[in-house]
Amino acid sequence: MTARTIHLPVAARPSIADIVSLAQLAEERGYRRAWLPETWGRDAATVLSAIAERTDDIGIGPSILNVYSRSPALVGQTAASLQELSDGRLRLGIGPSGPAVIEGWHGQSFERPLRRTREYVEIVRQVLSGETVNYSGDVFTVGGFRLRSDPPEEPVSIDAAGMGPKSVELAGRFADGWHALMLTPDGIRDRLEDLRRGAELGDRDPDDVRVTLSTTCAVSEDGERARRLARQHLAFYVGAMGTFYREALSRQGYEDTAEAVATAWGNGDQEGAIEAIGDDLLDDLGAVGTPERAREQVRKFENIEGVDRVAVSFPRGAEQDELEATIDALAPEN
Repeated sequence: MTARTIHLPVAARPSIADIVSLAQLAEERGYRRAWLPETWGRDAATVLSAIAERTDDIGIGPSILNVYSRSPALVGQTAASLQELSDGRLRLGIGPSGPAVIEGWHGQSFERPLRRTREYVEIVRQVLSGETVNYSGDVFTVGGFRLRSDPPEEPVSIDAAGMGPKSVELAGRFADGWHALMLTPDGIRDRLEDLRRGAELGDRDPDDVRVTLSTTCAVSEDGERARRLARQHLAFYVGAMGTFYREALSRQGYEDTAEAVATAWGNGDQEGAIEAIGDDLLDDLGAVGTPERAREQVRKFENIEGVDRVAVSFPRGAEQDELEATIDALAPEN
């Protein structure tokens, strides 16, 4: 049965306490896990620590830590610490991100993202085992590293994020789960074929690879306000965050829309970019509008065979009360 999780806001909130309060509300409403994005705001480890300390049962996890700005040994240490602090509630999400973030913000060369992600998974697993890590790969060489603390009693599952066929295949072959985003129902079905192929290449059962689909959700009694927020969010990611979101939409049959959004945004016409996102794309990618309509749309994603978790995520421009209203409206018991 598909379970419902929450993907905490990507936009900066007024305080860490505001983020924690959303995780607490999600726990009260029956969501299974609170995922926290790490972009250009507060770092994930600090905020997840606060959430772990102020909640009891809800799972936690970063979605995602990129594989360029920290070493895999450090991420292994961080995962071990968060697993201890949360009493075994951590699930680790990693991925390569993209050139705009890695080269523009972190000053690293965006080279060999797939190979780097694979080696990252392997090294982090070795670190978390508590054994001495001696690893010689194409990207990383690690010698003699070992945790000084005891390894986690509860193993930490490692999920890989990906949008393209090869990155999804990699998740199926090497990771414990796959994080999917900006995918239509038909789009995720196509990528699930890549996941199954990767699992077969790794001699694994595809059912053992957990699939989490992050879906943009905005709920308001004013349905048009909710849809406007979602359009703004999608326009920003397609227009301002490099080419891979645009390419993902193109693979799913929305090439003209993706190009129109990117062109308008690149010309400084943000309003034109927002208006280029039609109702068909909005309904294909998210659950937005009145409570009744949004609940129906979430169930559409949950009914896709092969999707294990739907993560309720939020548009960048949503206010705290709108976030809380969406959490309430899309709570699992609803």
